[in-house]
Parts: sequence; C-alpha cells; structure tokens
Amino acid sequence: RHNPGPGTTLSRRAAGGVQKGSVMYENDFQRLPAAILAGVDTGEYDMDASMEELRELASSAGYETAGILTQRREEPDAATCLGAGRLEELREFVRSAAADAVIFDHELSPLQIRNLEEMLDCPVIDRTMLILDIFAQRAVSAEGKLQVELARLRYQLPRLAGRGVQLSRQGGGGGGGAGGRRGAG
Repeated sequence: RHNPGPGTTLSRRAAGGVQKGSVMYENDFQRLPAAILAGVDTGEYDMDASMEELRELASSAGYETAGILTQRREEPDAATCLGAGRLEELREFVRSAAADAVIFDHELSPLQIRNLEEMLDCPVIDRTMLILDIFAQRAVSAEGKLQVELARLRYQLPRLAGRGVQLSRQGGGGGGGAGGRRGAG
C-alpha cells in the first residue's frame, strides 16, 4: 500500500471502532479476528433478523464479520448442523476469507462442535458461547467475573468430551517398584 498524501482522510475499522477524520496507516490498528456467521433457517423465526442480531453480538465480542452463510432445512443435521453441500461451501468460505472462527446462530451439541471444528479446521462458536464471552469481557467486579467464568465452564464441560484423550490414560504418580506399594504387600 502507498501512504496517502497530506490532508487525506481515511476510514478504517480499528480495534475500538471506526476512526474518521485523521490519517491512519496500516500499522496504526490491529486486525480484528474475522468470523463467518452461519445458521440454519427452519422457518421458525425471521432468519434475517436473527443473523443481524448475531452480527451485532459478534461485533460486541470483537469479531469482524467476513460473511454470512445460511441454509434452509426442515431441521439442522444431527452431526454437523448443515448439509454436506453447504458444509463444503462453508469450508471453502473459511479458507478464502481466512476466517479465524465460525459462529453459529444455534446452540450446537458437543458432537456438532467437534465435527465442525475437524472439518473446518478453525474454532466453532455457538450463540450461547458467544454471549458468555461478551459477559466475560464486560464483567467488572471479582464476583461478576467468577460468576461468568463458572457459567462458561459449566457450559463447556460437556463440550470438552474427546479432547485430551491422551490425558485420560495418565495414571497417578509413584511409578513401580516396592516404593510404590501401600500396605503389607
């Protein structure tokens, strides 16, 4: 990029919002993480309004929306929420947009999150986790921070299944030999 001449006004999205009326250069701001918003339209509610609300939530959490992908289905797919064809489109969309995350407009099951993260090779966040992240960023008091962290951990606990499987086989300390035995032996 070339540097603009004197008096040139640029508008760029900076970490704190859009700054207008001053000259900014490429290294004057940090890039916000890019997210693709995804959802399944089952016809139960106004999908456009819901996706707009999700975009605003993502912005509040510090994400820049790289794009939106929706699919009309009677019900979300049990394994991935999206159908196979739309999932492939999303995978290509993530690559081409260099997205840092995909945010779904639904509460996802642990299986769906795991499958989607494996297929998309990026973090997948559902609407509930996004809202909990916003609360965590805005909590001020020590008690408030603890309450939000507790809520996040309770929400994430069932979603951690299958992570760190190698740790599940770790035994206690004290390795073999006579020193590791207790009692009369």
